Amino acid sequence: MLNTTVWNRWRYSLYAPVYDAVAQRGFARARRRALDQVCWQSGMKVLLVGAGTGLDLPWLPRDLEIHASDLCPAMVKRLKDRACRLGIDVEARTMDAERLDYADNSFDVVVMHLILAVMPDPEKGLAEAHRVLASDGQLCVMDKFQSDERPSGLARRCLNLLTSAIATDITRQARPLLDQAEFVIEQDTPVMMGSLFRALIASKPASPAPRPAEPQPEPEPKQHQSG
Repeated sequence: MLNTTVWNRWRYSLYAPVYDAVAQRGFARARRRALDQVCWQSGMKVLLVGAGTGLDLPWLPRDLEIHASDLCPAMVKRLKDRACRLGIDVEARTMDAERLDYADNSFDVVVMHLILAVMPDPEKGLAEAHRVLASDGQLCVMDKFQSDERPSGLARRCLNLLTSAIATDITRQARPLLDQAEFVIEQDTPVMMGSLFRALIASKPASPAPRPAEPQPEPEPKQHQSG
């Protein structure tokens, strides 16, 4: 299957000049509905993974610390230009979502919009999101998903050979992916084209505190026998 990091970087470099014309108007409402589900608080540190040209930026609160990453340098350049036009301070970097260059537990919110369906290995991407998300943080996902109730049929899998090469995977299921990454789904809302596109909020449960070691019984004193 032609879905690799190198191929995705190359094809999105080609898509960059026309990406906004395709994705801006069609997905604006879905992006806004997805982000409206996040429990925002002033000063939150937020990471937009696979941020593209920054189409999520207009729908974010203005009192956040915003970081953004994308695989394609051409997309990151356009994102920086959009942030400048909007007057939003964004730290944007070219980065593979499957190998994020951020420390563990760095972000209060991680946003993954329209990326899980195009990644070569979404399991790795979600594992990285889990790693960089703080305990009790929020993951905001919006993407197209196959129904969680049944796997894809043969016809859909065959069509996916084409769609995954030129655009997107159409066989991925949200709940199995998030469950495997040890996220807990809090909200799951259809946002576009019936239930094809869904917005999910998932949490990263706090790690349980380590149990204190049980006290060990003191050794019995040795009995000295007289000779």
